[in-house]
Amino acid sequence: MSTATLSSTLPLDDLVASRGPLWTATQLRDLVSRVGTELSGPLLDMVRFASPNRWWTRLALTDEVELWLLSWLPGQHTAPHDHGGAAGAFSVVLGELSETYRYPGNPAGQRTHRVGDAIGFGAGRAHQIWNTGLAKAATVHAYSPPLVPTREYASLDDIPNVIPPAPARSATP
Repeated sequence: MSTATLSSTLPLDDLVASRGPLWTATQLRDLVSRVGTELSGPLLDMVRFASPNRWWTRLALTDEVELWLLSWLPGQHTAPHDHGGAAGAFSVVLGELSETYRYPGNPAGQRTHRVGDAIGFGAGRAHQIWNTGLAKAATVHAYSPPLVPTREYASLDDIPNVIPPAPARSATP
């Protein structure tokens, strides 16, 4: 297992230690919740805000999981997307965000996530996240398997009946 961290001041090695070939949505939720809670001070010192594009940095990468810190200025958002068949999670460490989400074959739902909120989701979910408030926001995200490309959609109504699973990973040379 190799761990890449942005800063040696973030003690992430134990938090992203091997748990099996893939992490579950619950394990990812627990990870982002713990990182967001226990490391909120260093994360908030590290976060940057940029316009017109959102700012992000990878905090850790192993064979099983990747961990990111993202910032959101008011009005910034993602396109509707899935996570390529990977399970994921995010936790809010600053501000609040609105999320519209949809599982194939189900109607769209909407939630507001505030500081301390954490959510984990399985591979068959698409969503769009917005900073609809007037204040800056920051989030910690985790995905397993790592390095799976997202697929964007014109709207959440366009997601397929089944979100394909994550592609098989080839062995690293």
